[in-house]
Amino acid sequence: MDATLLREITADQIKSDLPEFGPGDTLRIHVRVVEGEKERVQIFEGDVLQCKGSGVHATFTVRKVTQGIAVERIFPLHSPRIAKIERTRQGRVRRARLFYLRDRKGRAARIREKR
Repeated sequence: MDATLLREITADQIKSDLPEFGPGDTLRIHVRVVEGEKERVQIFEGDVLQCKGSGVHATFTVRKVTQGIAVERIFPLHSPRIAKIERTRQGRVRRARLFYLRDRKGRAARIREKR
């Protein structure tokens, strides 16, 4: 399939109200969760490990640690399930993929803040 044709078809699905963020940033993602006929918004807050892809296929991986249990989740950037994204902290990192954080616990897993 031609790339320009694909871009034209998916142009209306791309969100424009997204904040600038990258690896190392702490995000609050408001995710729409459907339970039966009810729909509610659940907040997933964690550090961005990577951003990947472009256009409608762009994804980002977020990792949070709650009570010693780590959860990583991959979100499609332009998904209709994502109600809102807020950046709470901007991290200062020197690489684009932060998978080394998986091996670290506690204070060793901290990311410095950009001032």
